Amino acid sequence: MDRLEAMSIFVTVVDSGSLAGAARRLGLSPATVTRAVTQLEDTAGERLIERTTRRFAVTETGERHVSTYRLMLEELAHLEAGAQDLDISGSVVITAPELFGRMKVMPVIEKFLTAYPRVQVRVLLLNRLVDLVGEGVDIAVRLADLPDSSMSALRVGEVRRLTCAAPSYLAEHPTPTRPADLANHRCIGLNEAGAQELWPYLENTVTNRVRSVRVSCRIALNSAGAAIDAAERGMGIVRPLSYQVERQLAEGALVDILAQYEPDPIPVHLVFQPRRFDGGALRAFIDFAVPLLRKSVISKFSPPL
Repeated sequence: MDRLEAMSIFVTVVDSGSLAGAARRLGLSPATVTRAVTQLEDTAGERLIERTTRRFAVTETGERHVSTYRLMLEELAHLEAGAQDLDISGSVVITAPELFGRMKVMPVIEKFLTAYPRVQVRVLLLNRLVDLVGEGVDIAVRLADLPDSSMSALRVGEVRRLTCAAPSYLAEHPTPTRPADLANHRCIGLNEAGAQELWPYLENTVTNRVRSVRVSCRIALNSAGAAIDAAERGMGIVRPLSYQVERQLAEGALVDILAQYEPDPIPVHLVFQPRRFDGGALRAFIDFAVPLLRKSVISKFSPPL
């Protein structure tokens, strides 16, 4: 009998608490299980288990050996899985919002490319809704509630819609205590069209009713990063998503205000075509990316799943 097979059988014997239990679990005959244990005992030169018709106990030597066998079998499984990863090839086309892609998706892709050296990745960082079928995209990161569709989706987290200002701005202006106070403040817009925006806030905490407040923007930008930079300079109040300002909040460069009026968080999903999921490269990316994104998206500024 192969020694690795004997090790695996012995581990099952210990976990089952009996030779007969291991035989049932593995679908082997009791004689085969006994032969595996005897083979390992002959190699070790000592008893690994004490067994009689009334008693079953793992010896001290057996405890040491079973720990070693577990480590060896786990390492072998890890090496085999790594070999399978090396065999996976193909390409994956991924799209994400520009800033979220840079901050959250690209670090995952970097690790993925190291783990899967034969897979190629094309990344489209676009601040628009991408047609997966029409534009040949395999997987999209969407920050939104999803409508019913033929696409499959996995939720990887949530982000908050914050209201932030720099300490220097708040030192010169009274801190808003309710959304209506924003009418008396300089606000930084995130649009290209004009000087007014509608910012949604929670109006009633019991019914979760949301009401949009019209704010006047002294400056409007088409880049979230630029708008946040402007807020850090004390140019006004900005409405970023939580992942966009994690560093600024942690360092105190920006202050979160009106938190009690925040509407529900925005879910983050990976969206993909079900019929493409059977592909090795796409499945490998989703299996690899989901746990990493869930750790990355969730923070003290982002509510847990």
